[in-house]
Amino acid sequence: MRWENLGDGSGPDAAGGALFGVGAVVTRTFDTPEFRGITFHEVRARSIVNRVPGVSRMPFEWTVNPYRGCSHACVYCFARKTHSYLDLDTGLGFDSQIVVKTNAPELLRRELSSRRWTGAHIAVGTNVDYYQRAEGRYRPMPGIIEALRDHANPFSILTKGTLILRDLGLLREAAEVTEVGISVSVGFTDPALWRTVEPGTPSPARRLDVVRTLTDHGIGCGVLMAPVIPFLSDAPEQLRATVAAIAASGATSVTPLVLHLRPGAREWFTAWLAAHHPHLVERYERMYAGGSYAPTWYQRRITRQVHELADSFGIGPARRGAARAVAPPEHPAESAPTQLTLL
Repeated sequence: MRWENLGDGSGPDAAGGALFGVGAVVTRTFDTPEFRGITFHEVRARSIVNRVPGVSRMPFEWTVNPYRGCSHACVYCFARKTHSYLDLDTGLGFDSQIVVKTNAPELLRRELSSRRWTGAHIAVGTNVDYYQRAEGRYRPMPGIIEALRDHANPFSILTKGTLILRDLGLLREAAEVTEVGISVSVGFTDPALWRTVEPGTPSPARRLDVVRTLTDHGIGCGVLMAPVIPFLSDAPEQLRATVAAIAASGATSVTPLVLHLRPGAREWFTAWLAAHHPHLVERYERMYAGGSYAPTWYQRRITRQVHELADSFGIGPARRGAARAVAPPEHPAESAPTQLTLL
């Protein structure tokens, strides 16, 4: 396994070189039902705040990721490729070989205290999910939220995990001193599709319960409707059912995102497609012949359909910061057209 010389020196205090050395790795397995078949590689990272590559389409510049690999095992996960940097398998290895940066909270606190750090927004859970099963054992998230709270540093969290409710109190405290954006990912509500394409995640219904609970406690929560999977979750009646369920959860906004298939994820998803929906393989080859993303016309069509459904179900109007406010404004703005937001 290749641990040394991994890193790009992109953190606020980074001086280049490896993110962690080979001598810092401890590998553990736990023979308990919730972790059976999973191997954890515990490392002490050298940096934790990472700059998003300039070519990225993401609307944020900095991220924090205490894990590599994800037991949620979503067959389409774009982060699968990152496992190849460690000579780990991007298929089953990504699902079961989890790298844990055990010093993430203390490292984050140190980097936020740096004179070089300007207090920019930090996105959490954009590579793999913070609230995967490993979080129940290693618990870096409470310390990470506390560090962000103590430095009044704005941040956002995107998750499929229900474990975020464990940290509800900390999120409320953080939201009192800085901007906090919470989004839950729910691409569809079809139980049969969920069981095969996202086998390690809580069900869509449980995720929408998270949205409802956060909203009931005064923390606005948006839904990233991702991914919309061509030919499997994009029929008009499927989109309507999903947006209706999102609306019923009290979500502040809904943002659709069509499936994209980057190298690493593309091969694993194609193998899954051939096993479960072989009649669709050729259609996918044509749709994604131009690269990792579906054609622009298709993305626009899905966005328009979801936008119209969101409006009909009364989601919105989404406002800048709507998913971050703990309490509604004293004088709500007059109704405006729904604006879809990522976080």
